[in-house]
Amino acid sequence: MNLTDKINNDIKQAMLAKDKDKLAALRDIKSKLLLEATSGAGEVTDEAGIKIVMKLYKQRMETYELYKTQNRDDLAAEEWQQAEIIKAYMPQMMSEDEVRKAVQDKIAQVGASGPQDMGKVMGPLSKELAGKADGKVISEMVKQELTK
Repeated sequence: MNLTDKINNDIKQAMLAKDKDKLAALRDIKSKLLLEATSGAGEVTDEAGIKIVMKLYKQRMETYELYKTQNRDDLAAEEWQQAEIIKAYMPQMMSEDEVRKAVQDKIAQVGASGPQDMGKVMGPLSKELAGKADGKVISEMVKQELTK
């Protein structure tokens, strides 16, 4: 079952269960998937769908942090709830140790020797770890490893 079918089935289940929070989060995912499908891509692949889900999760977490800094706990709680629902549709992310190992392997593979070689490492590594690790985490680890 692909991601779009899974979202559609879960929307039906949320409607039957009258779970408004889950329904709102799932409808947001579905609307973004439909928008992607109608933008010329036709059928949305699972890979593209996962990118959309990850982007939505990241947006929810950024909004959550913003609401927390503004002491709007009521709105922050709602964003947190929706982020947790969206998180269930994301692939399992790599641990920090796994990302660090991948970074070290890629540095050795391309022969990078310092911060000036960051582009040589980040390009292929970003493609390799897409959907498995956050770009910010990858970037920070590459910087750390290249400045050693």
